[in-house]
Amino acid sequence: MTTNDAQQIERANATGRVPVVFVHGLWLLPSSWDRWAAHFEQAGFAPVSLSWPDDPDTVEEAKAHPEVFAGKTVGQVADHLEGLIGGLDKKPALVGHSFGGLLTQILAGRGRSAVSVAIDPAPFRGVLPLPISSLRSSAPVLGNPANRHRAVPLTYDQFRYGFANAVGEEEAKELYDTFAVPAPGAPLFQAATANFNPWTEAKVDTENPDRGPLLIISGEKDHTVPWAIANASYKKQQRNPGVTEITEIKDRGHALTIDHGWQEVADTALEFVRRFV
Repeated sequence: MTTNDAQQIERANATGRVPVVFVHGLWLLPSSWDRWAAHFEQAGFAPVSLSWPDDPDTVEEAKAHPEVFAGKTVGQVADHLEGLIGGLDKKPALVGHSFGGLLTQILAGRGRSAVSVAIDPAPFRGVLPLPISSLRSSAPVLGNPANRHRAVPLTYDQFRYGFANAVGEEEAKELYDTFAVPAPGAPLFQAATANFNPWTEAKVDTENPDRGPLLIISGEKDHTVPWAIANASYKKQQRNPGVTEITEIKDRGHALTIDHGWQEVADTALEFVRRFV
């Protein structure tokens, strides 16, 4: 556990408020949630932006030492986050983006969440659509099998296509410089092979009655996780006896949690969380 994680958990417990745990995905750090954390704190919750194992504290450190990301798998990160969440006095709300959205659903399926919001979530075993834009977004990693054991940075052009296709050029460059860091290649290989591997870590217990309410948010123009993938995840989650909903945010790409329109997405998540905790 990092010092920052420990301090956030201690602070959340001290408030007595319901914690909201934010889970980042590939190519981002916990700090990408800073504006969301302030927004949810103002709304009366105790925000906690948790790290993946060995996450550096800053974008600058991450770019200087990309090797720290290498080899992290979905299962390892899920177990790590579950251990951190176990330090909270109250069952939290979980909000995750991209692979953070997949991790959110894994943890909710383990009964670790009071209410969950998965934003543009990466696919899990049983989610079958594979749109061309997703293949192109994944190509920087999946194009070289050796990347499974490496940390892989995105070039600006790759970030522009996969994350920032729905914003202007100037904002796309600002987002890339401000937020983009290298990421482990392993999770993308796990997601790509999940439907062929019965022992995959990229799987979700969609039927656990302790899963809690779940909202899936999809960005209309997302190249990395298009509606077809988000909606297929929603249909799988509908097997659960709990509340399962899906909504689409117009004109937004995969950067919808960090670009100029982040507050619209945050308010959509906040409204759902407020209905249940």
